[in-house]
Parts: sequence; structure tokens; C-alpha cells
Amino acid sequence: MPSVSIIYRKDKLNKKGEAPIHFRIIKDRKISYIASSIILPEGSWDFKNKKIKSKHPNSPRLNSFLANKFTELQDQVFEHETLTKSSTTKQLKEKIYGKKPTDFFVFADEACENYLQENKIGTYDKNKSILQKLKDYHQSNKLDFQDITPVYLSKYEKYLRNTLGNKTNTIHNSMKFIRKLFNDAYKIDLIEASQDPFRKYTLKTEKTQRNFLTEEELAGLADVLTEKGSRLELHKDMFIFAAYAGGLRVSDTLLLKWQYFDGLYINFTIQKTGNQLSIKLPNTAIDIINKYKLKQPNKQAFIFPMLPNELDLKDAREVDSAISSSTAYINKNLKILAQKAGLEKPLSFHISRHTWATRALRKGISIDKVSKLMGHAAIKETQIYAKIVNEELDKAMDAFND
Repeated sequence: MPSVSIIYRKDKLNKKGEAPIHFRIIKDRKISYIASSIILPEGSWDFKNKKIKSKHPNSPRLNSFLANKFTELQDQVFEHETLTKSSTTKQLKEKIYGKKPTDFFVFADEACENYLQENKIGTYDKNKSILQKLKDYHQSNKLDFQDITPVYLSKYEKYLRNTLGNKTNTIHNSMKFIRKLFNDAYKIDLIEASQDPFRKYTLKTEKTQRNFLTEEELAGLADVLTEKGSRLELHKDMFIFAAYAGGLRVSDTLLLKWQYFDGLYINFTIQKTGNQLSIKLPNTAIDIINKYKLKQPNKQAFIFPMLPNELDLKDAREVDSAISSSTAYINKNLKILAQKAGLEKPLSFHISRHTWATRALRKGISIDKVSKLMGHAAIKETQIYAKIVNEELDKAMDAFND
């Protein structure tokens, strides 16, 4: 006879220290779980009595819900077991609550729609493109999770490399999103751990070269003569500004408004992450900003006049389109500026970010402060710059071998 119990899933603790409450069915040593939709901090769960502690504000209502569902589940399991003695735990779960859809594309499309709802337009577009490549390869809009095996992934990798000409890191990004979807599906009990093909398929990456400007190269770029009031001058100033102002992303530089600048600090919300950031500007960055300050500036106007002031910032798609168009224009002019400065490195706005990070570490700023000023979600994102600086120091020490 199957046993039914209520358990707190400590094995599924999230970053907030919360875990879900599940109903567990055990039969013939096989286990299956049914989610209750309740998620709690560990301190709110009474492990001995298997209920929510009274200190939780909604404990009476939630405990009543759990008790009723538990009784209902016990009755249904007993009824089904009486009729079909050979049922597995999975069959019991599916008979009682219905079989969850396991269509990978349906799940993936819903995940992408969530990015759209969160106004993460760039992430939405990138992942929709990844899915479209998989749909083109599969030649069908129907693909079950269990059909994606290690062998399937290996064949798909060959298709991306040989047919589409994708490079190793592009393939890695595609596979990384597919892996994320499997992880998300497992977390909500849509699939079993045994269905995850990434336990036997390894993602591959290639080391990429991160270009940055040295102090001399940055000074040479700043010295390039440009026509006053031209777009070429504006784009040069924006690049130099970012290389001094914490390596701001192009999106954040474009969206800076006068109301975010108090004469010494810029206080703004990072466009990519939504996190608040305050940066004290060095003199060079302040001098650049003051070049664009009118006698009576409009606080709602953008500091660097690239985006239209009437841009609807609540329309994520419109904002993303405006930023993408402006970025392409800026990068085109940066290539012209690089030629004028005699730089052999391919120049794009993002190199200003790499430039600031390497300069900051060379000047002795600790990696945790560099990470915070760059708005990185984790310090491991910043460690690549520390490796670059350390490699330079190693090469410098090699001079003693001459």
C-alpha cells in the first residue's frame, strides 16, 4: 500500500532560504512528489508535526489547506490502489492530478514570454532566436523533453557547427539556455532528474580575447581632433566618459539624465539588472558632462543627446530599439576614431568597460569594489579582468629572464 506524507523540501532551498512544501507518495520504494504551491522559510516549518508554525501570519489558512489536500490525496490513492494494484507512484500521481505536459517548445516559449513580461527585451530576442534554430533543426513544433538526449544534443551541436557555421561560444550560449530550461523544469517537478541530458553532455567554451585600451591608447584616443558639436565628438566623449565612470554600459550611458547627476555623483538604475548604483565621478568624467550642460538644463533630458527626449521609457521594445540603433551608430564612429588615433585594436563601446576594469585593478582598487561599481551580479564576472592584469604582471616579470 502506498504511503502519503507532507514534507518540507530542504533539497530545493532557493537563494532566499525558502523551500516548497510537497506531498510525497512512496510505493515499492519508488518516490513521487506533488507540489502544494506553498513556499516557506525553513524556520516557519514544524518538522516534527509536519505543519506550518503558528508564528507564520497565514498558518491557520495554509495548514487547513494542507490538511484538506492531504486527506483528499490519501482517499484518491486508496481508491486508485484498490482498483489497480500494479500502479507505480508516477502513474498514481498522473491518475490523480493529470499528466503534466512535457512539450519542450511549449515550456520554452512560456519562459521566453516571461522575459517579455519582465521587459527583458534583449534576453527575449536572443532566446527566441535560439529556440527558432532548434525548431528549424527539429523540423517540427512538437518536441518532448525526453526526446532531448545526450545523443540528440551531440547531433544538434554538429548541425550548429557544420550547417550554420556557429562558433564554439555561440553553440555554448544556445546549449546553456536549453540547459537552463531543463533545470527550471526539474525545479517545478515537470521532469525527473534522470531525464536531464546535461548530466552526460558537457558544454564547451573557447577562451576569448578581451580587448582594452592602455593608458597611452586611451589618451591618444582622447587627443583625436574632431569637429566641435559633431556626432564624432559626442561618441568620443561618451567612450572616454565610460572609461572613467565605472565602465558604464552603452545603454546606461545613453539613458543618463540630468536629474541623475548632482555635480559629483551619478545615481541611476542599471538598465540590464534593475539595480540601483551610485558612482562618484572623477574630474575627467565631470569635465565631459559639463561640456553638454546648458545654462538652464532640462532635468528630464538625456545628458548625452543621442536618444530623443520624448522616448517612452515605459515601452521596453521602443527603448531597446532606440538603444540598438544608437549603439550601432556609435560603434561605426568609434572605428573611424580608432583609425585616426592609430589604434590597431577593433574598437567598440564595450571596450570602454574592459578598459575601466583593467585600469581600476592596476590602480589598486580591490576586485570586490570593481565588481560593485561595474554592477556585476557575481564577483566571478569580474575575475576575468583580474586574470588579464595578472597575466600582464607575469609578462613584466619575464623581463628578468633576458
